[in-house]
Amino acid sequence: MSGFDRFRTPLKNARGLGSAKDGVHHFVVQRATAVALFFLGLYFVGLAISLIGADYAAARAAVAHPFNAVLLIAFLVTSFWHAQLGLQVIIEDYVHAPILAITSQLAVRFVCVLATLASVLAVLRIALGA
Repeated sequence: MSGFDRFRTPLKNARGLGSAKDGVHHFVVQRATAVALFFLGLYFVGLAISLIGADYAAARAAVAHPFNAVLLIAFLVTSFWHAQLGLQVIIEDYVHAPILAITSQLAVRFVCVLATLASVLAVLRIALGA
């Protein structure tokens, strides 16, 4: 090792492992979903508070209103998308075994997609009167 090699950082020594050009997009999408969830969360809490003491028929009618149904679906999709993005970062940072990391990423994505579809289907069934 020459005198100058000891000043090289491990990042400089990692050849061919540069940026995947995807980190900024992930960061921006995660922050955008967080901002959207703030406003959609306020709406959801307001809707839930307005339904305190309501009977089943009134709650069903409130969810069936098109404006409420669209915002509930937006809340659900954004929530699961944000959760998937956050769990992806946690897995990338803390799971170091490659097979376990890939399996975990696939499981998280599968569960989030399945939960999104189930919850959106539930809102649609209420909204469409099925």
